[in-house]
Amino acid sequence: MPLNELQQRVRDDLACCGEAMLVELAEHVAIPTGKGFEPGLNAYREILVARLAALTNTIDRIPGAARPSWIDVTPRPQSAQPPVTIIARHHVSDALPRLLLAGHIDTVHEPAGSFRTLTVSPDGKTAVGPGAADMKGGILIALHALEALHRCGAQINWSFLLNSDEETGSFHSDPALEAEAKRHDFGLALEPALPGGALAIERMGSGQFKIEVHGRSAHVGRDFASGISAVTRLGEIIAAIGSWPRPAEGVIINIGPLQGGSVTNAVADYAACWGNVRFADERAAAELETKLLALGTPADVLPRVVVHHRWNRPAKPLIPATQQLADRAAVVARSLGQELPFTKTGGVCDGNILQHAGLPTIDTLGVRGGGLHTTDEWIEVASLVERSQLLATLMLALSGN
Repeated sequence: MPLNELQQRVRDDLACCGEAMLVELAEHVAIPTGKGFEPGLNAYREILVARLAALTNTIDRIPGAARPSWIDVTPRPQSAQPPVTIIARHHVSDALPRLLLAGHIDTVHEPAGSFRTLTVSPDGKTAVGPGAADMKGGILIALHALEALHRCGAQINWSFLLNSDEETGSFHSDPALEAEAKRHDFGLALEPALPGGALAIERMGSGQFKIEVHGRSAHVGRDFASGISAVTRLGEIIAAIGSWPRPAEGVIINIGPLQGGSVTNAVADYAACWGNVRFADERAAAELETKLLALGTPADVLPRVVVHHRWNRPAKPLIPATQQLADRAAVVARSLGQELPFTKTGGVCDGNILQHAGLPTIDTLGVRGGGLHTTDEWIEVASLVERSQLLATLMLALSGN
């Protein structure tokens, strides 16, 4: 399908933005936003708010919801406040569909670590940096797409949701995501593309759990027989869980990190482990939940086992509405001379939450790259312009422009 005149103008406008985008990406990557680092998150958030304020006068700050305390391996300071979620809104007509862009400003990278800057390869084709792909690159292409649409006079209803806790499960922003899903017609999330630029149209679900074991302490040399080792019981539980995964059937469970005991010459009276589950559908989710809860014991039994869990990201199966949205994106990609293959993944993102709340969502519209969550995280530089053109043109197509 050939591009219409407005789509061509937007495409050509963005074609001139590549150099500026790379400079801006370096600036954004240099702001540390990993591990809940509030100064960096606050600074980056306000940069984005300032950009969006030039496009719309409606920007909401949604307070973060509480997060279960058992999830944190290292207890957070009591003074720490849940981060806000930013939602910029641009409404032009009730007759047009409502498009929701979704991105996260947090990364997984250590804010005080040595991986702090963007490094462009000698040939200029790739760049390495913390969050370059996941997802400061994705946020940047969305900003430029919205700015190009604004310059070209496009009439589109859009909202841009930016949360600060996606990498840790979106517990704080979950209510905001669910509420916005119900107010929109199409969801477009900015997670980085899968290998080859592929679009994920099906995702597994995910959940977190913690198993605590309480035993009885005793001196190892003088009174070992009176002790009840929480570490030993936890080890037995972990060994049993090791037989549960069936990846081919969509049932995955992983343990780590671990905690238990403080000295070698005392029987440990406490041990704990944290873990993650992935599930292909509700049946697999229910199976994992049932097995985990069965490990628990009554409060008056030693060793006592307590299981905490929360399946916070439902599976994202391929549904007809999402297939149709993906097909429209593929048509737009071809009109731009791009390929947009489809695939599925065991990874999870906010797209899981949005679709479960009723919003058809495609969620790997960000840049092409790889090495996510490592110090080799990289982007394909050309994808900054190309994916911004794809996003902007898709928004036009979905809005009848």
